[in-house]
Amino acid sequence: MTVHIWVRAETKHQEHRTALTPNAAKQLVDAGFTVSVERCTERIFNDADYEGTGVTMVPHGTWRTAPADAYILGLKELPENDDSALPHAHIMFAHCFKGQAGWREVLDRFKRGNGTLLDLEFLVDERGRRVAAFGYHAGYAGSAVGLDLWCHKILNGEEPVFPAINHFNNDQDLIKHIKARLALAVAKFGRLPRVMVMGALGRCGGGAGDFARDAGIPAENIIQWDLAETKAGGPFAEILAHDIFVNCIYLSTPIPPFVTLEMCKSVEKPRGLSVLVDVSCDATNPHNPIPVYYGATTFVDPVIRVDCAPAPRLDVVAIDHLPSLLPRESSEAFCKDLLPSLLALKNRADSQVWGKAEKLFHAKVDEAKL
Repeated sequence: MTVHIWVRAETKHQEHRTALTPNAAKQLVDAGFTVSVERCTERIFNDADYEGTGVTMVPHGTWRTAPADAYILGLKELPENDDSALPHAHIMFAHCFKGQAGWREVLDRFKRGNGTLLDLEFLVDERGRRVAAFGYHAGYAGSAVGLDLWCHKILNGEEPVFPAINHFNNDQDLIKHIKARLALAVAKFGRLPRVMVMGALGRCGGGAGDFARDAGIPAENIIQWDLAETKAGGPFAEILAHDIFVNCIYLSTPIPPFVTLEMCKSVEKPRGLSVLVDVSCDATNPHNPIPVYYGATTFVDPVIRVDCAPAPRLDVVAIDHLPSLLPRESSEAFCKDLLPSLLALKNRADSQVWGKAEKLFHAKVDEAKL
């Protein structure tokens, strides 16, 4: 039986990535898959890029009427203000398996529709390692936004608030932009910022460190912490000594907080920290290790300002789709890693990756007691 993959258009504002690039779509078609791709004006790849690859282009948002056996492939959450039952198998990042806000409601839609959620975040191989992730580019972009925000605060003071962010066509354009901003900020402030990366040995942390180096931050200004430095448990006063803190950990079990609001408000020691980039974006998780803010930010409204006098003011970036800052490169890297698992859908019953994903879905439905 032919496997049908239906690529839905992303509806999250400023989401320019895709779960299936034209190159990956062609490889699926060449392998005997049926591929439908919804038309989309926001995607970094134009509709014309898919034409000629053997896919069928379909109208925007028509995944609800896709054949019952089609896999609905996307990245971010489904459109808001829709509580309809979900009868298909969806492959996506649903952000509902770790007790996030609204997780039961999301799973309830699948249960009512007799559908299945195969969450991209939890596709793992026989070693338990994720088969595909945006982590590297999330950290890379998070570090860039953090540096840009620090420069903005140096050049403009605490007002005006950091403006909306636009995506870049490639990493070289992004590096050039941040280097220019840093040159202006250093001319005024007298030094480069001190950057602390938490979770530095992971993919996300690696990306954060790489961008700081690409932007010209010297090694002595990049402090990298991972399990060895945090094994005693937080909170950690050392975080407050740095200008920028980039949190890149993957939260899987409850841990003590890294930093608290009380620490940020303390007058015992001067606080250097003025920019916090929470790449992990676990603010709605009950075990959030950065409990100084709640909610999320966006490309349009990138910053949450934390009331933690004395100065400096603490600005938090918590954008949950940071790789969209570099949508082409992040999509290409992700799809290259995901493609072998998509090809394995031909023999889904024999695939450990998909078997584990489906088993986890049913376990979470049971846990929700729906």
